[in-house]
Amino acid sequence: MKKSLIIHMLRGLFLVAMGLFLAACSDENETGSSEKGTSDEEKDSIHLRVTEDPDFLDPHMMEASLTEQMLLNVFEGLLAPEEDGDLVPAIAEDYDISDDDLTYTFDLREDVMFHNGDPVTAEDVQYSIERLTGEKSADAKDEDFDIVDEVEAKDEETVVITLKKPNSAFLSYLTGKDAAIIPESNDGKHNENPIGTGPFQLAEYNPGADIVLEANEAYWKEDLPYLSKATFDIQEDDEAAFASMQAGEIDLMQIPGHRIPEIEDDFELEYQDNNSTVLIGMNEEQEPFDDKKVRQAVNYAVNKDDVIDAAYSDYATRIGSNMSPAMGDAYKEGLEHVYDQDIAKAKELLSEAGYPDGFETSITISSHTDNYSDIAQVAVENLAEIGIDVDIDVIEWGVWLEDVYENRNYDMTAIDFTGKLSAYDILNRYISDEDNNFMNFENEEYDTLLEKALAEEDEEKQNELYQEAQQILSDEAAAVYIADYQFIWAMDPALKGFKKYPIFFLDLSEVEFD
Repeated sequence: MKKSLIIHMLRGLFLVAMGLFLAACSDENETGSSEKGTSDEEKDSIHLRVTEDPDFLDPHMMEASLTEQMLLNVFEGLLAPEEDGDLVPAIAEDYDISDDDLTYTFDLREDVMFHNGDPVTAEDVQYSIERLTGEKSADAKDEDFDIVDEVEAKDEETVVITLKKPNSAFLSYLTGKDAAIIPESNDGKHNENPIGTGPFQLAEYNPGADIVLEANEAYWKEDLPYLSKATFDIQEDDEAAFASMQAGEIDLMQIPGHRIPEIEDDFELEYQDNNSTVLIGMNEEQEPFDDKKVRQAVNYAVNKDDVIDAAYSDYATRIGSNMSPAMGDAYKEGLEHVYDQDIAKAKELLSEAGYPDGFETSITISSHTDNYSDIAQVAVENLAEIGIDVDIDVIEWGVWLEDVYENRNYDMTAIDFTGKLSAYDILNRYISDEDNNFMNFENEEYDTLLEKALAEEDEEKQNELYQEAQQILSDEAAAVYIADYQFIWAMDPALKGFKKYPIFFLDLSEVEFD
């Protein structure tokens, strides 16, 4: 796994402690989250709905995409993503890469301050990167940073990172999503008292209720943010959240496609391509899914269009491998309909694999979104047509992370992999010896292609390698690849400045009420 997922099981132990600590540190009159609505007096504050608590407030430990969606407003990296996925300088004003692609030299901005008022120094950057390498914190270790050989604070405004070997994806690791810059002076307290450099700072966290962010008045981007406060209301119940939005208590939230007719006349709608991969995974380390013909049979049996209709009301795009068209030239076209539903073909493959009468199995899904249940229901009906009897096992998200993702104790599962900024990070979860390869896919040719792509300097050749890798995933039926779904955002019509990124990020820095 990318980071040790054992830490997720500690989440519950942290929630109450963090909430009490942060609430005690805030001024209730200024940050109290009981005030809702969008009256004239509150037009510089916003309420947003989220479904769950953050997994961690320490940016180097958070794994949940929903946490990133909120807290990338608090933390920044040396670089930042643009809406098109390109990278631009952030805490680093400029950078240089050596001719051998091993040495990265970053020149820091002079005017970046942490939320506690301290200036960002090269030592803080060194400390942050060394946490991710595991040198400063075993819990915060990120395997992406195993490639780092040395981090040096050359002077107060210059940091030099030396790699063990060339890595064409390395720059994409240096955003706030993966490598937030945090103060060394706060060591040991990043989860209880998180401090970043972003446009907002954490003011209050009430577990199970809300997270309140306040504007960083010393933000290095002049005149930003426009809002003085942003409150993420934690509401698990979809119906209650929808009612809150209709009552004017929520200004911005994601809605399912089938609810559009109810609110399209009163709210502004934004459609965001999600750069995700919705799939049904199979545990390829155990029978019968260790047989490619069985995996292909499952692929031919599942009607992907029916899944898209049931789970996403058709607001999704068919895919045929582990990548979305949002990745541009790295995306392999032509795989989307390789496994159109063909029951006769599926039965034939099952018979060839030695299962003419089918078999019994189960699909384990998380309860934190109804989409997984919708996916599973369609799959169960489809697979029954070829004699595969599937039980649905619904578990909590934290249990899914432990049982399925970490311990790989499952037969089948439904999940969506969220977007990344590099094609390598999207595809590396199928490398044979990667800890996050929880479907236990193994293919030597695939491993070699990804290794070559990392070392390749030419972007066009990189994309060719990534496309070859996607072809292998399709040929080997590594999973049942279904779709990249859209986020549908409903918002107060007076809101302006909403941006859409190829990663989970609700960028509030330029959002304002007209």
